[in-house]
Amino acid sequence: MEIEHPTRETRGASTARTGEGASRFYALDPLPGAGFGAAMRFPALSGAREAVAALEAEPAALGTAICDRGGLLLLPGMHGISEEPELLLRLSRLLGPEVEDYRNSYSFEDRKRLFNYHDTVPEIIQITNLPPIRTQPSPLPDPPLTEDGRLPVQFPHRKGWHTDQSFRRPPPDYSLFYARQPVPQGEGQTLFADATAAYEALPEETKARIEGLEGVHVLPGSGRADYEIWRGDTPRPLAAHQQPQRQPLVRTHPVTGGRSLYFCDSGQMDFLVGPVAGMETGPDGEGAKLLRMLATHATQRRFTYTHEWTEGDLIIYDNRNLLHSGTWYDAERHTRIMWRTTVRGNPDPAYAGEAYSWVPEEGFESS
Repeated sequence: MEIEHPTRETRGASTARTGEGASRFYALDPLPGAGFGAAMRFPALSGAREAVAALEAEPAALGTAICDRGGLLLLPGMHGISEEPELLLRLSRLLGPEVEDYRNSYSFEDRKRLFNYHDTVPEIIQITNLPPIRTQPSPLPDPPLTEDGRLPVQFPHRKGWHTDQSFRRPPPDYSLFYARQPVPQGEGQTLFADATAAYEALPEETKARIEGLEGVHVLPGSGRADYEIWRGDTPRPLAAHQQPQRQPLVRTHPVTGGRSLYFCDSGQMDFLVGPVAGMETGPDGEGAKLLRMLATHATQRRFTYTHEWTEGDLIIYDNRNLLHSGTWYDAERHTRIMWRTTVRGNPDPAYAGEAYSWVPEEGFESS
């Protein structure tokens, strides 16, 4: 079953109809300092349970609001998800026919990585520095602040820009990221970059140069990132379902029709056989130089939004046209607990009919 998001042809009419009904229970406010995204607020509703029920009654409203506001939506004050994690799953199901079950995410030999899914809702992956998971924060940039004393956002001062699971074909549509226990503001922010606006701002000759090119994406930690090659890591062998995947460097959004840059700055790119198919390979090759130029361009402050987390915040982001990056926090002093779901099932027409690249031929064992 497909989720009924508005198509490019009907999007205006659908948005108008949804807006008339939706205005009774939510408002959309701009995000401070951002040229994209919105905060969805429910002034007349008492909490997360009522908000989810209202959105379920208007099932196209959530997807329409996200697409209308550039792929980023903040739902503040959703504390009820902490007590009822099923609410996060219900919201996720409004955005696509498949919410990933993290019990069956990777191959059998990678099962040791899968102890971090939620104990009652396995569609939720837990990202926390608590044992036994011990997810570590992104490293501090060097220097930690810009010359004018601001948080670095632009590559290469800020590294780690990516889009979720780009090493899979088809890649996912949306991620939902919930702050069950964030760290104090000023640390542990999440940065987002509008890859549609970044593409539109490129010179025409650059657009022509990258048209039709494909990036080569790979499972992180496989020894193929530029920094892993530079430090002499031995690339790990990859199984048949872990092979590098080519993705278009410029994607057309299946709902909005907008064109966006689609890449990661390093960790999910294969610099052994890429990172750009058909160009000189290696971390110092012409493909790497092109990728870094695009990363530097796309993460200019004018294209980015920095989110300071408050407990109960839920952010929904569209992986098809946004990049994001995490920031450092003091994991020795603070505990951070974040929950994430991943939604897929409505990819670009270019992926139509493809088998999932990451599923072994023998399938997954039942958990």
